[in-house]
Amino acid sequence: MRSRYSAFALNLPDYIIQTTHPANREYSPDHQAWKESISYFSQCSKFIGLTIHDFKEKGMEASVTFTANISRVQNGKLYDASFTENSYFEKVNQKWLYAAGDTAKSLQELLDCKFEWF
Repeated sequence: MRSRYSAFALNLPDYIIQTTHPANREYSPDHQAWKESISYFSQCSKFIGLTIHDFKEKGMEASVTFTANISRVQNGKLYDASFTENSYFEKVNQKWLYAAGDTAKSLQELLDCKFEWF
């Protein structure tokens, strides 16, 4: 998770694409358009910090609960775009791939959700 956050912060869209599971709803076969979209997000965002709240690994699956502190520029104004997510990863060919994520504005909102992934 830290490496993906860093890749967004450093505007490295190829890394994001390479570490996204093909079954992820955001996965796009049009890598050029996807790369441009990721790059636009990175360029319009200020990455302030990442807090890992929980990590669980079981075999070829893992989950990470984190808060990403991000500010975004929109219409010349800066606004808080921070979020908390429970991310799901699957190990494929010895490489962890981002499979899915449940997001919320706060950790408590995620904790109240009462879901289990594995």
